[in-house]
Amino acid sequence: MRLDVIKNARLYVSISSVVILAGLAAMVISFQQLGSPLRLGIDFTGGSSITLGLACDSTNTCGKKIDIAVVRQAIESKGFANSVIQSVEGKDLQGVSVRTARLSTEQRDKLILAMTDSLKQYGEVDAKKSQIDEVGPAIGQQALNNGLLALALSFVGIGIYLTFRFQSDYASFALIALLHDVLVTAGIFSIFGLTLGVEIDSLFIVALLTICGFSVNDTVVIYDRIRENVKIDAGATKFNDLINASVNQTLGRSINTTLTSTLPLIAIFLFGGTTLRFFSLALIIGFLSGVYSSIFNASIFLAWWRSRQTPKISQQPLESN
Repeated sequence: MRLDVIKNARLYVSISSVVILAGLAAMVISFQQLGSPLRLGIDFTGGSSITLGLACDSTNTCGKKIDIAVVRQAIESKGFANSVIQSVEGKDLQGVSVRTARLSTEQRDKLILAMTDSLKQYGEVDAKKSQIDEVGPAIGQQALNNGLLALALSFVGIGIYLTFRFQSDYASFALIALLHDVLVTAGIFSIFGLTLGVEIDSLFIVALLTICGFSVNDTVVIYDRIRENVKIDAGATKFNDLINASVNQTLGRSINTTLTSTLPLIAIFLFGGTTLRFFSLALIIGFLSGVYSSIFNASIFLAWWRSRQTPKISQQPLESN
């Protein structure tokens, strides 16, 4: 079956537009209700971090491994459902760390009591190996700003690279495809934040950077094939037909790469625990959006742009850089 990208171009672009507009609408609502386009976690807003360590015996044996699910169930039953829970392990240390929103003294004592009760089956809590930290909102805001700066710099770097490798119009539409992937992922998580209370943390920024790298790689493969076909064809075929041919020639590779990358992420989402669940979900959404934007949006916008040029320019072979 041959995919005709240009024939159904308006349909493909409309699908992207609807998804992005829905996400932007959710961001506006989220900003009105929460003060930010997405529901921010304590990595960005600040909060409390409580770590309880178990007392080890004289041989530095700390007993059986702590089941995080047991701790999670205990603290969620006390009203701390949005906490981030991690195990803490070392040579002579075994314990659990809980990060949550800023707590009052009463709330903090309540959380510590719930954590202590859940750890009794694993050993006695050692006060010397336990600590309580407060993460201020200023530090959280700095982390958010650094993440957004890293994302912006990645766009600049990718744009410069693509401009030298291809041409400025290729680079521009590749960046539009990247922006599409970021907006789709952020928009869906904004919807999740409003409907399911999903918060984003620093791993979400990591996921966005990973999505950019994955998506631009897929776009480069398609653009490389377009460039090769233009040079080989030497103007004998319409540019739109070369776009269709190039997309179909790389379609199997794009789908297989996305499939093999997404399947492990699905396994992580299902069985990887709460800490990695939404990180893997962001990657799944971004990877699927990335292959869609590479196959359809990046190619369609390039075809539309070249169709506005003179026939001579639109079918001119690209110089290899």
